Amino acid sequence: MNYEPATHTTTERRLGHLPSGRDVSVTVHRYAGGDGPTVFVQAAQHGIELNGPAALRRLHGHLRDADLAGTVVVVPVANPLAFDHRSYLTPEAYDALNANFNRIWPGDEGGSFQERLVASLWPLVEAADAAVDLHTGMPEMLEHVRFRADDDDARALASAFGTEVLLADSDSIDGDDFSGKFRLAAARAGVPAITAELSNSRTVRQPAVDTGVEGVRNVLRELGSLPAAPESPPEQQLLRDDAPRVTADTSGLFELRSDLGVGDEVEAEQELGAVFDPMSFERLETVTATVDGVVYSVGHGGVVVAGERLASIATDV
Repeated sequence: MNYEPATHTTTERRLGHLPSGRDVSVTVHRYAGGDGPTVFVQAAQHGIELNGPAALRRLHGHLRDADLAGTVVVVPVANPLAFDHRSYLTPEAYDALNANFNRIWPGDEGGSFQERLVASLWPLVEAADAAVDLHTGMPEMLEHVRFRADDDDARALASAFGTEVLLADSDSIDGDDFSGKFRLAAARAGVPAITAELSNSRTVRQPAVDTGVEGVRNVLRELGSLPAAPESPPEQQLLRDDAPRVTADTSGLFELRSDLGVGDEVEAEQELGAVFDPMSFERLETVTATVDGVVYSVGHGGVVVAGERLASIATDV
């Protein structure tokens, strides 16, 4: 590796334009040093996931003054339409077919509006040697890093990121096709990619931001982009996300069992909570675990509709 003081530049990358004629564009930061790998980092595919952009703002202060080998390409807000509307998904008015930015990679230059936006970002990804995708999950969630099962390069990056939980997954879970997810599309293009799930959507929380900053820095150290060795990760638990989701069979008011939370181990058919009729007080459904495993994400309670996910359980590898 050849380490040189980083040079920082920004450009506006036009992804498309709205009916009014205004462009849809993203800001691309480039931190270029000596010879070395190209690493792509993005955040805010979903507009309410704010700790990723906040982490990249703080990372900027580190990279701008760093000795660097290679190039780090950063897109802090990948989906400005969802971000501006403070929405998880892109509003239906823009693309009723493909509201989820993270289900249509690598995009389609002749496809729907959002598929075209993604296709305009994709050249930055396929030109990289590795990629990091920052997300933010529910408050009641174990922070973790996802990678494609059987991808040893991605697993090494996930481990270096440094969360206590690593989650291996595949192109589908419980019959749902996830092949359009960013990290899976990147893997098919030969680019090892990881997805970091930081905590607390809708708010900027300093612990989650710190995890994101140090995680990306450790990935860059692992790749040799930064000169220091990555910090030693904590003892890590490797789980596999291949279990059927726990979903509501009926609509009503969901209440989680009071003694249950994320990180708890459960057995198949163990009671997790119940759905009640809020008017008659009738218990409509007893919610149970789908498999033996670890609860890594759960809703504490609230109004739910039939088919809505209530909890996610990962299994031991």
